[in-house]
Amino acid sequence: MRALLVVNPAATTTSARVRDVLIHALASEMKLEAITTEYRGHARDLGRRAAESKDIELVVALGGDGTVNEVVNGLLHNGPDLERLPGLAVVPGGSTNVFARALGLPNDAVEATGAILDALRERRERTVSLGLAAGTPGSEDEGVPSRWFTFCAGLGFDAGVVGRVEQQRERGKRSTHALYVRQVVRQFLDESNRRHGAITLERPGEDPVTDLVLSIICNTSPYTYLGNRPMYASPEASFETALDVLSLSKLSSVAAARYGTQLLTSTPERGPHGKHAVSLHDLTDFSLHSKVPLPFQMDGDHLGLRTSVTFTGVRRALRVIV
Repeated sequence: MRALLVVNPAATTTSARVRDVLIHALASEMKLEAITTEYRGHARDLGRRAAESKDIELVVALGGDGTVNEVVNGLLHNGPDLERLPGLAVVPGGSTNVFARALGLPNDAVEATGAILDALRERRERTVSLGLAAGTPGSEDEGVPSRWFTFCAGLGFDAGVVGRVEQQRERGKRSTHALYVRQVVRQFLDESNRRHGAITLERPGEDPVTDLVLSIICNTSPYTYLGNRPMYASPEASFETALDVLSLSKLSSVAAARYGTQLLTSTPERGPHGKHAVSLHDLTDFSLHSKVPLPFQMDGDHLGLRTSVTFTGVRRALRVIV
């Protein structure tokens, strides 16, 4: 088997020495080419190169969720093709590693590498769904390129938190769970992030859902992790179905405390709920429209402000080694 290993040298939880050990272990089982990313978007370019290759059978992403997202977008540049495209394996090297953990892989790069090698020997793989987001035709975001996501997207509050965290990281702060918690508090205290009725959700054949403050789109469950604690925004979401949505129509101090507590104590059976919570399951096509530009994120990557985004849930989009 010929494989391409995409290595993010800035991965927060792996050292250069550990990465060398992992490369050696993988190379002992396959014909491996390892390339270290050098710029933002490099992993996407490498994924596209692998997709266009005639002999690469597997792409291994060594890094966090951002690296995985770039590789997936490169692999699926021309759309899903289970028969032709290489499979994907993920070695977690980021601070949260939601996609890898949602697949059931250990949250340790060495253990995950061992699990992947076992899966290759036993020919174990899984076909997963993905989400696709694009600018809505006829809106001011119409020209925004489409982009795949593996586990979540968000418009509004949670995307604002992601943006604040990225700003702090650019200033040299380490990506820690305490950093995320501080930015959640600061995002909430910013009154401009607590508007009522900014977002409308539209889907074919259904009445619009209006007056929403935030929307979280999930391709799997859990939605994210706080340390080792999984957080279930949409417990029914899975890699076997299309997309789930959790939206809130109110974010007052009382409502934020209620739904924040529900998220922290959520389980695989029960997520945030109540009269201001809207939960939708297994959506294939829908769009979100905002009266004002709002922060937008995909797989934990802040993508700026958007007023309109169209989502597509694509089943059986990618082969993953597990």
